[in-house]
Amino acid sequence: MSNVPAELKYTKEHEWVGQLTADGTVRIGVTDHAQGELGDVVYVDLPEVGDTLEAEATFGEIESTKSVSDLFVPLSGQVVVVNDALESSPEIVNSDPYGEGWLIELRPANKADIDSLLSAEGYLAEIEAQ
Repeated sequence: MSNVPAELKYTKEHEWVGQLTADGTVRIGVTDHAQGELGDVVYVDLPEVGDTLEAEATFGEIESTKSVSDLFVPLSGQVVVVNDALESSPEIVNSDPYGEGWLIELRPANKADIDSLLSAEGYLAEIEAQ
């Protein structure tokens, strides 16, 4: 069974969204389930700081020893931070997907959109249905 922290929100495409911070940003990453399915992550291609993204659009790629998969942004907004540590150590996504393996920080265009994402229970049901 995958690790699915209750305090996060999720997408059907296996991304997670952290809680809104005091400065109005959220961290986004891939779920433990996703990193397990991918296998050993060897490369992550992420957007640039300042890029404006539309919800559900591709915002990068994650490459593993098994495949290359698109990353889909859960919310519309502007990229404010990119996890540069993944450039030299992409395997952090495997070892700590909800911690140091985060991908980007985004300033959501509409904070209320976070509520439309899946809860931990909803995401678990989605995994089980696959």
